[in-house]
Amino acid sequence: MATIALPRLSAPSLGGAQLKGLMTNRYVGLAAATLLLAAAAFGLAKVLGPAAPGGGTVRVSLTGVLARAPEGWRETLVPLRGPAHISQDVIRLSERPLAPLTGIGSRPDKLLPPPPPGAPLPVAPVAGFFAPGPAGPLPIIAQDGRTPFEAYRRPFAPNGRPKIALMIGGLGLNARATQQAIETLPAEVTLSFSPYAEGLQGWIDMARAHGHEVLLETPMEPVDYPDNDPGPYTLMAGAQGPDTLKKLEWILSRATGYFGVTNYLGSKFLASDGAYQTFSAALKGRGVAFVDDGSAARRGGKGVVRGSAERVIDDQLNPAAIDQQLVALEAGALQRGQAVGSGFAYPVTLEKVAQWSRALTDRGFQLTPVSALVH
Repeated sequence: MATIALPRLSAPSLGGAQLKGLMTNRYVGLAAATLLLAAAAFGLAKVLGPAAPGGGTVRVSLTGVLARAPEGWRETLVPLRGPAHISQDVIRLSERPLAPLTGIGSRPDKLLPPPPPGAPLPVAPVAGFFAPGPAGPLPIIAQDGRTPFEAYRRPFAPNGRPKIALMIGGLGLNARATQQAIETLPAEVTLSFSPYAEGLQGWIDMARAHGHEVLLETPMEPVDYPDNDPGPYTLMAGAQGPDTLKKLEWILSRATGYFGVTNYLGSKFLASDGAYQTFSAALKGRGVAFVDDGSAARRGGKGVVRGSAERVIDDQLNPAAIDQQLVALEAGALQRGQAVGSGFAYPVTLEKVAQWSRALTDRGFQLTPVSALVH
């Protein structure tokens, strides 16, 4: 093969005017941009690696997830065209919710340290524990595994005395009663609010500013429905899973700052295995507790933070009966070391609880947030 000798070329020397001309030449600029784009594409290909044969399809297995999914969940996954296909295991899905979108939530490690007892609770929402939903912000588990239950509960330090917790519900619908409960009851009393309340977030913010931890009430179907109707977003015992989840998400998105939910009525709903499993699985996935008024005392919930009141203090709406129930709570705390009661925001209930709590420490008990007595 012939060898061709090429002349050795020396680099041209450019003067200032020539260099300026090259820099302003549009063809030179176009060539430089093309080279830069090619270099970026080459670097991206090196990072991502070669494409898989057959295109960019990613197969995701739902094995194991379907077994824990709420009833009817799979049927809602309708493909745009053709039948749905489920592949063999390729990757394992995480049960942890996605991190909040940029600008919606930030790093959960910026969570404020617990305030001293009696101090206001951190302003809600706490960054990293919520994400946007169809009707508003929804609670989520933070990237480091911490839950809204942990973020929004009231800090508590036991002192060795028998513990008594009390939650007062039905708040937000009557402004006078709501303000009375927030301002006159001790900060250790847990307050629960109706999701139908106007200005709900403002009431919750006010309660937390006074040191109260908060529950959100979930309307549930009673045995005498529809004669006793808890409202348009009532969770129904016979509803399909997607319908229950849709209503529950609306309720959960009404406000932020609650550590859990409680039932409003619900004797029929809580007696349904399928309905309760859908409900409890949804709460588990969001890191939210469920504390009932005693209607679901025999219900557990794998992985769900649970608690039940052992008595309703104002079933009989008169001062003497309420006093008797409060004394019964004290007796239960002496026997078992702790007791949980519930009541409604009736004026007489609020007045009697405020009076009873003033001397509770002198009688040897510790008034305790409900969140401290759940499991």
